[in-house]
Amino acid sequence: MIPVTKPYLPNRRKLEKYLDGIYERNWLTNNGPLVEELSRRLEAYLGVDNLLLVANGTMALQVAYRALGIEKPLNGKAAEAVTTPFTFAATASSLEWEGVKPVFSDIDPDTWCLASDGIGAVITSETRAIVPVHVFGNACEIEKIQAIADQNNLKVIYDAAHAFGVDYKGESLLKAGDASTLSFHATKVFHTIEGGAIVFKKRDDLEKAKSLINFGITGPDEINELGINSKMSEFNAAMGLCVLDEMEENFSGRKRVWDIYREEMGNSLIFQRFNQCASNNYAYFPILLPSEKHVHRALESLRSEGVIARRYFYPSLDSVKVFNCGYVTEISRSISSRILCLPIYAHLATEDVKKIAQIIMGVVSE
Repeated sequence: MIPVTKPYLPNRRKLEKYLDGIYERNWLTNNGPLVEELSRRLEAYLGVDNLLLVANGTMALQVAYRALGIEKPLNGKAAEAVTTPFTFAATASSLEWEGVKPVFSDIDPDTWCLASDGIGAVITSETRAIVPVHVFGNACEIEKIQAIADQNNLKVIYDAAHAFGVDYKGESLLKAGDASTLSFHATKVFHTIEGGAIVFKKRDDLEKAKSLINFGITGPDEINELGINSKMSEFNAAMGLCVLDEMEENFSGRKRVWDIYREEMGNSLIFQRFNQCASNNYAYFPILLPSEKHVHRALESLRSEGVIARRYFYPSLDSVKVFNCGYVTEISRSISSRILCLPIYAHLATEDVKKIAQIIMGVVSE
């Protein structure tokens, strides 16, 4: 079987050395030396400051909201945050968990990211933040979004779960906004099995978040915040350190797969238009098919050959009842109904990539 993705597993002997150290120290969690080392190395690798490791990408979002204070009600009503309906459920559900109502604004039909020109129309007196997503690692219109936020005194928290290692105009994309959150789930380009991180613009916000992820504890006998447990363990950090050592091999392998797909498919399909000011980390290979019927045919044809593809992101979140949207974001629904992500991982065999491309081309030509 060919899965849609396969976790990158680094050199086992190197991992075992880290594990030996954990056993010797008997220090498993609570900001151990490997967590501190991974924090420092990620800041250096990514070119950022104020990075905080957490237990997973969803908690990264929730802690960022709390650290920046966007969960507090306004005018006696629940706070609101403008976000995209074309994303994984956690982007919106994390807001709901913190008592913030997600207000969906439609996406750009070519980049599939939150369209900046529609944000202003849904801002209300209860809006506290904008939560855009760098969809499939594609950089949002960060200058335009920041200008809107500045005009309306709003925070900007980027869901950058897909954007590990992406640069924008020569600097890390993660520097955009008041905070950017990352997922280090096993399926991501860089992973710690489970884990995540937040990159804050301001040091003060980082320091507040540090206490939030440790139950609000600020000293041996002090609890000054309403906190939660969202710390990363030493075992997760050990995996992250090993994966980080092999990122160039990982990226180059993914680029090889990406390039073969594009060469095999040519201009017969619709592809995401990438921000020309940003790099590509080859995290996903999404295609847009002519209709939802083509999506179902493609899934069936691929499955018959032992290939698993996924409908990232379906359904469009404005159509999900639990979010109680009450209106339709038409572009997101259209893209969502026709999207398909094909298998991509560093060691996917060239002949398998070509076979998958041929199956898709056969479906499209029917």
